Amino acid sequence: MIASHIREEGNVTVSRLRNIPGIGVDRMGDAADAAQNRNVLRLENLDTDLRPPVEALRSTHQAVDDDNANSYLPFTGQTALRQAVVARMKQSTGLDYDASSECIVSAGGLAGIFNVLLSILEPGDEVVLTDPTYAGLINRVLLAGGVPRFARLIPSADGWRLDVDSLASAVSPRTRAFLIMSPSMPSGFVANAAEWNAIADHCRRADAWLVYDAAMERILFDGRRAIHPAALPDMRARTFTVGSVSKEYRMIGWRVGWIVGPARIMSDVRLVSLSNVVCQVGIGMPGATAALTCTDDGVAQCVAEWQARRDFLLHALRDLPRVRPDGGWSLLIDTSHFGLAPPDASRLLLDKGEVAATPMNGWGPQAQRYLRFVFANEPVARLADIRERIRAAWGV
Repeated sequence: MIASHIREEGNVTVSRLRNIPGIGVDRMGDAADAAQNRNVLRLENLDTDLRPPVEALRSTHQAVDDDNANSYLPFTGQTALRQAVVARMKQSTGLDYDASSECIVSAGGLAGIFNVLLSILEPGDEVVLTDPTYAGLINRVLLAGGVPRFARLIPSADGWRLDVDSLASAVSPRTRAFLIMSPSMPSGFVANAAEWNAIADHCRRADAWLVYDAAMERILFDGRRAIHPAALPDMRARTFTVGSVSKEYRMIGWRVGWIVGPARIMSDVRLVSLSNVVCQVGIGMPGATAALTCTDDGVAQCVAEWQARRDFLLHALRDLPRVRPDGGWSLLIDTSHFGLAPPDASRLLLDKGEVAATPMNGWGPQAQRYLRFVFANEPVARLADIRERIRAAWGV
């Protein structure tokens, strides 16, 4: 018998995958594609129909014919892109970062997060995340040998708020890192100043790292302003900021992200990056650089459009147990309120309502009761009859 393997449903699976169910979005996407019906509302995954910046498209086209873009070098990412990233960090935090020693370009934001986790975790170290949170973040903690601990987000008429008592309970002597996304998937939770200060206080007391997933940092609604945790007292030295062009810049297929952190640990992150994905997408980096440096990146206009879609859904679903997102691309509905487990609600919604939506199984302990609606990929005109579709599917 090989101890490192387990048998599940006739398959041999390595033990590191034992508690990783996947993310569900892939299966829902496959199911929606299999329906072969143009009328299906695609609310299951984080695609968007809004176009990238024109300058990013132009630079990417040019990069296809550029030999310098068809290269492994430099392994930490093109210099112009790293300089653009630290310039953005200066705008966000007021802090100076060195492009050569404190910034690494990654093959997308999630690859960057995984490389950071591999750089800071010993097997059994604990990582505090919010609940709900993106299953891909939880899965990467597990793959890196970490143990997820959860701080509860409280649904309320004021959107989602962090339960600070739950946060305190999640911290232990084994806490090595906090992995926080704001705005967060799938809830749209946006941490306010008091919540960020509570997180930072626990980081300092536990002598832990803060891994800040900034993928949606500027996708904020109702006039909210971004708060960057690295700018809080004594937090620059223990904060990794991981961003990407996927969401804000609508450049999902480019697979370009970045890691910014203190120089004392970035050499380890560089070693992991070289050992894991090796390098980034060469022809994607010039487009990413153009997105970060162009005169008008379109983010403000896109946020206004996404907020209009959110507002429409909040109104159309006002009689259902939905929770207001304050940023990001998605909102959650508590289907247990009317006696449906989210997987059953999802299946009925696709079969009878022609709506693809992902159940939140594996997205945190309390997430199991929610179904996620992504509003980034469908305009209001297409969403107009969503309440009728839900009624046809669920009878509510």
